[in-house]
Amino acid sequence: MTRNRRDRDIEGRARNARPRDGLGRPLPYGEAGVERQPEGVVRAPAETLREAQRLLDAGMPFHAHEVFEDAWKSGPADEEALWRGMAQLAVGLTHAARGNSTGGARLLLRGAERISGYEAPYGIDVRALTSWARELAERIDAATVDAAAEAPRLLRPGHS
Repeated sequence: MTRNRRDRDIEGRARNARPRDGLGRPLPYGEAGVERQPEGVVRAPAETLREAQRLLDAGMPFHAHEVFEDAWKSGPADEEALWRGMAQLAVGLTHAARGNSTGGARLLLRGAERISGYEAPYGIDVRALTSWARELAERIDAATVDAAAEAPRLLRPGHS
């Protein structure tokens, strides 16, 4: 069976149906991969943070990035920078775990800058996250990092 160059969903939009590993890298068709995050899910902020933390703790920052992407696309306009910054932190960790230290550092710093203007919305520990991102960006090099071991805590202590 031959495949189209681009997989399409039922509405005809391009969707890559290839299986992916835990860091979001495409695998060959037919291989077992990690279940993809559904797209376009509208979640309450607390649910977004719980799901993203679960994925980060499991060493799946690419998938956490997709959860944050849903939040920035479906949330209020005045929170777009917050959720987009959180997504950049997750994808920065993804790149670092894939061995792309330059891209990882760049995205970690960009995400930290984007969220730095917020106090602690929804219990997010903005100060700790920006410190974590800057520290990780400083010390990653050409070696890959362990995504689960480097996963940040998203919420301030005492928030769940």
